[in-house]
Amino acid sequence: MASFKEINIPQKPPMVMVDRIVEMNDLTTVTSFLISAGNIFVEEGLFREPGLIENIAQSAAAGMAARSGEAGEEPKRGYIGAVRDLKISSLPKAGDEIMTTVTVTHEILNAIVVSGLTRLNGTVIAECELRIFIGNR
Repeated sequence: MASFKEINIPQKPPMVMVDRIVEMNDLTTVTSFLISAGNIFVEEGLFREPGLIENIAQSAAAGMAARSGEAGEEPKRGYIGAVRDLKISSLPKAGDEIMTTVTVTHEILNAIVVSGLTRLNGTVIAECELRIFIGNR
């Protein structure tokens, strides 16, 4: 897998839930995110469920944008169409760094299906399938 540092996603603070791409290949992207105490999804010191889902979605977006950039294309915007089979076993705390792996499992016309796994210290804490619809820029 190739390693990258820069990300190119349309989200702007305070909605950025990915710090960097750790590695990626044609189908898989691995990102990291250090959760700050001031994050909008942190309540009572815990990074809540919507933040975990948004982190997985932004990890997918970062990978798609990086692949577009490598191909010399402008990244397209994606929109979550569905979240399926969401499982969250624990919530990370402010100060924790999570690693998220997103793998493209299907790509049909303007829709991409990805599976996402979020780990804390190597243990899977969240997983789901996202159906993402790709729109024009």
